[in-house]
Amino acid sequence: MKKFCKLAVSLVVVLACQTAITAQENSGNTGTALTQPPKVLVISREFLKPGRAGVVHKKAEAAFVQAMSSAKWPTNYLAVTSITGRPRALFFTRYDSFADWEKDVKAVEKNAVLSAALDRAAMTDGDLLSDMDGAAFLYREDYSMNAAVDIPHMRYFEIAHFHIKPGHDKEWDEGVKMVLKAYEKIPDMHFACYQVLYGTHDGTYLFFTPLKSAAQVDKEILHNKDFESAMGEDGMKRLAELSASAIEWSENNLFAFDPAMSYVSPEWIKADPEFWTPKATKVAMTGKQPVKPAVAQSKLPQ
Repeated sequence: MKKFCKLAVSLVVVLACQTAITAQENSGNTGTALTQPPKVLVISREFLKPGRAGVVHKKAEAAFVQAMSSAKWPTNYLAVTSITGRPRALFFTRYDSFADWEKDVKAVEKNAVLSAALDRAAMTDGDLLSDMDGAAFLYREDYSMNAAVDIPHMRYFEIAHFHIKPGHDKEWDEGVKMVLKAYEKIPDMHFACYQVLYGTHDGTYLFFTPLKSAAQVDKEILHNKDFESAMGEDGMKRLAELSASAIEWSENNLFAFDPAMSYVSPEWIKADPEFWTPKATKVAMTGKQPVKPAVAQSKLPQ
């Protein structure tokens, strides 16, 4: 997707590509309820066996949503499915703190119905999966820009995944701050950054950019010149040096929001009921299938 971007300045271009069109879509979007990024983001990943993605997995997850809804569980989650990369589904659960995460997990454990359902569902869901994992991330407000966005009306996430070389945090920090300073010259840029705390390699950073449509991606390349102009020739040269020094590897992927696999808040549903209550979900949930309280999958770090 980022085939037009220069590899040598991956930090610059990935962020520049990701944010430019989203900014245009959201500028002037006044009066819309914006979703603030959570302080703690728990991400569960399910990797699907060949041929087990799509409808098969969607139906199983829709049953889990039904269980959560029946229990009127207060903690919501958003599911996205991969468009690029390995076939997988990501489940995002937001918390204000690790204490709140602990409280949620303990509440699930005390609910015998949900706990038993989770054990039964694990057997069924496991038949569809080749692997699964989970991680906890902390919001980096200092590395984010205008991160509050009208998420209920978005349809995709671009997720830029960076892994920083050990001992090169200083160069990384300098590079990100150069990017942020340049963006101050470009109106209405939007992205949220998260740094791993538990569950994957130290030095992992994720940058999330929500998109209203895939058509935005087609226009991204047109906005690279704006960023390069804001940086200046010397700034671009320095940023290329910092990127080469600090970044061990990076990857960029596109994910689609999946309403049938998500358990969102009433406010989200009210904001866009046609999207968040699809007919396919209702049909998939009519059969008797094991239930899966998704929040209960979140275990405190060991």
